[in-house]
Amino acid sequence: MNKLSIVISAYNEAERIEKCLKSSMFANEIILVDNQSIDDTVRIAKKYTSKIFSQRNDPFAIDLLKNTGFEKAENEWILSVDADEEISKELSEEIENLLNEKPSEDGFWIPRKNYMFGKWIKENTGWYPDYQLRLFRKGKGKFLSKHVHGDIKLNGNSGKLKNHLIHNNYDSISQFIKKIMIYAPNEAEDKLSKGYKFSHFDVIRLPIGEFQSWFFLRKGYRDGFHGLALSLLMSFYHLITALFIWEKQGFKEYAKGDFIKDVVLELKNSGKEISYWINKEQIENEKNPLKNTLRKIRNKIKA
Repeated sequence: MNKLSIVISAYNEAERIEKCLKSSMFANEIILVDNQSIDDTVRIAKKYTSKIFSQRNDPFAIDLLKNTGFEKAENEWILSVDADEEISKELSEEIENLLNEKPSEDGFWIPRKNYMFGKWIKENTGWYPDYQLRLFRKGKGKFLSKHVHGDIKLNGNSGKLKNHLIHNNYDSISQFIKKIMIYAPNEAEDKLSKGYKFSHFDVIRLPIGEFQSWFFLRKGYRDGFHGLALSLLMSFYHLITALFIWEKQGFKEYAKGDFIKDVVLELKNSGKEISYWINKEQIENEKNPLKNTLRKIRNKIKA
């Protein structure tokens, strides 16, 4: 069997790191890269591995920090796992069987189940199956971008696995807010470095467009109130990102025309787009006889 190293990157993950480490025990080697945690992350990790490497934390290069662990790995294959993730039993068995067969591929994409606020978000296509390239031959993969949540760049061919990583994404609203205060300025910097041209009305267009994308286009409404809440939170994330871009450009005043008139026009245009999506979903429901019948039954019950 080709041997496996699991590389985990962590910063102040004492509440969740143990589940991750327990699910990693099937590997030949577990490496923890600790980014200057000030909680009990390292103490807990020592129960499961002696291969703990500390490095300076850089919230604006979260993914790049993981490359340190890849370099320390001693085995032919590497599985990159975040501290808030668990490897399902089915996935660990699939990986073991795969490596026994000596695959010709250089890397593998793994589907991921995202749990948010106590629920697996499985209907919203933006959150599932959420394939991640995490399993790869040593020397064939690494992170190249500072941008948060970029993909591993694979030098070679890839395949897909069937079983899941479990991502315990957000347990609370405050946790979501804390994370976006790291991610949003990072994304703002990334956009500007790529030549992004800021418009003051991005603070309207981006959040409303993002809400439409998650709630309507990706059908987040199928996840009920969880879908609505997540669509609004993603909208808020893009509002904050737009405001960070504005901040990085010196809080420039709007000086192109009648400000109030332009704001009203922008809101009207956004309202038309939302109306379009509402009407589109209603029409699709009307075309589906079963959905239409169920809707009528629910309306009668409510009446």
